[in-house]
Amino acid sequence: MIVSIHQPAYLPWLGYFEKIKKSDLFLYLDTVQFQKGSFQNRNKIRTKDGWIWQTVPVQTKGRHFEQSISDVTINNQFHWQFKHWSAITQNYRKAPFAEKWLPCLEPFYHTPYEKLSDLCWDMMSVFINGLELTTPVQKTSCLPLVEGNKSDLILNLCREVKADTYLSGSQGRDYLDESSFARAGISLVYQDFQHPIYAQTYPEFEPYMGVIDLLMNEAQPAAFLRG
Repeated sequence: MIVSIHQPAYLPWLGYFEKIKKSDLFLYLDTVQFQKGSFQNRNKIRTKDGWIWQTVPVQTKGRHFEQSISDVTINNQFHWQFKHWSAITQNYRKAPFAEKWLPCLEPFYHTPYEKLSDLCWDMMSVFINGLELTTPVQKTSCLPLVEGNKSDLILNLCREVKADTYLSGSQGRDYLDESSFARAGISLVYQDFQHPIYAQTYPEFEPYMGVIDLLMNEAQPAAFLRG
C-alpha cells in the first residue's frame, strides 16, 4: 500500500502526477495551512519569451497562517479568470492539441469558483483523466481528524489509511523523521523525478511548466510519466 500526499496545486507540474501514478492511494492534503507564494495558487505556462506565472488571487487578509487550504477563498475582484484564460489561449492556440484541451479548460475560467481547493480539485480530476491515471484520490478533509505537525502529521495520515510505504517528494528529506516511520513499520521512499523533454510550442525547451503544457503539445502525454 504505497501512499503519497500533496497539497492542492493550481495547474500542477508533472512531478505532482508522477507521484500519483506511483501510488496506490493519493491524499489531497487540504487540511494544512495555506502558504503564501507557494504553488498552491500559482504555476507557470510557456510563452514565446520563456514562461510567465499564473496566480489565483486569494483573500487571506493577513490570516494565511491561520487558514487551512480548504477554507481559502478566491478573490474574484481581480478578474483573474479573464486574464488567465486570455494568456492560455494566446500562448497555446497554435499548439497541436489546443482544439482538444482548450474546451476542457475553458469551464474553469467561466465558472464562479469561491474556494481555491475546489478549483484545484476539479482541475486535478481533469488532468488525472487526461494522463490516464487510475490511482484513487481522497481529500484529507473527508478523513477522520488527523493531527500533528509536519512529519508527525504525515506519519499519522499514513497510519490512518494503513499505508506500509510512504512516497515523499524530495523535499521530505528536510523535515521527515525517518526513525519515526521506521518504528511505525512504514517504509519511506523519496521521489526521484527526472523531468522528461517533450515537444513545446516554442523553441528551447523550458521544464517545470504546469501540466497543460504537456497536454497541449503531445498526443500521448501519459507516456511521459514514469511508473
